[in-house]
Amino acid sequence: MPISGTPSRAQLLDHLVRTRIAGDVATPRENNLSHYRQLANGVRNFWLGLELGDRWTDEQDVLAVMAERVGVNDDPGYRHGQDTIDPELTVDALERMAARLRKAAEGRQRVLFATGHPGGLLDVHRATAAALRSAGCEIVVIPDGLQTDEGYVMQFADVAVLEHGATLWHTHSGEPMRAILTGLEREGRQLPDLVVADHGWAGYAGQHGVDSLGYADCNDPALFLAESEGTVQVVVPLDDHVVSPRYYDPMTAYLLAESGLL
Repeated sequence: MPISGTPSRAQLLDHLVRTRIAGDVATPRENNLSHYRQLANGVRNFWLGLELGDRWTDEQDVLAVMAERVGVNDDPGYRHGQDTIDPELTVDALERMAARLRKAAEGRQRVLFATGHPGGLLDVHRATAAALRSAGCEIVVIPDGLQTDEGYVMQFADVAVLEHGATLWHTHSGEPMRAILTGLEREGRQLPDLVVADHGWAGYAGQHGVDSLGYADCNDPALFLAESEGTVQVVVPLDDHVVSPRYYDPMTAYLLAESGLL
């Protein structure tokens, strides 16, 4: 299944569909619509660290953005069954992300990496951080002793994560990123020039005014709404936890090649 080396765009599109990173993904339509509804109803866990106010209170408006930016079925009457991520939109977003990473490398910017989905995306972030470090960027080291109600905010392989009970924790919360940025400000350190993350880590950074790039699944609409409003610069649609994290390797290679980092 893995592709050796850096794939062409056509090869990557085929790989994304075969591994279900995009195309017919595992997330069912019922789950997507439930999350869109809860976001529209103001359930904060679905806002991913953002402040959406009363701008997205209609579930159908949320669905329209998700159809445009992710490629889910745009029919509001389609309530059950398989849903989709358009692989062309995934690669388009990777190319937009690559342009911002190239800018970071050229300016030797300070970049912070974080993930709320370590089981799937930790190595994607680690490899990107390593490439930017080699290009002369400073990878931000987070302050010590940070924690939230869910656990401790730690950093492994240059990627900030949430640790709970000696386990890396899946979280949608923006609170870990709040803890990092507040901790940096408390220590009198500069905030990052760029955050590359997912879930609430990316959302809160963008809401705080830091340039933010993220990855998000088709059942996590908040980041795509933020992208449509300009709060988050780029969001890559994908299934964020497929069978093997190695399936993301060709995608990462393509991203780094497009960024001029390979």
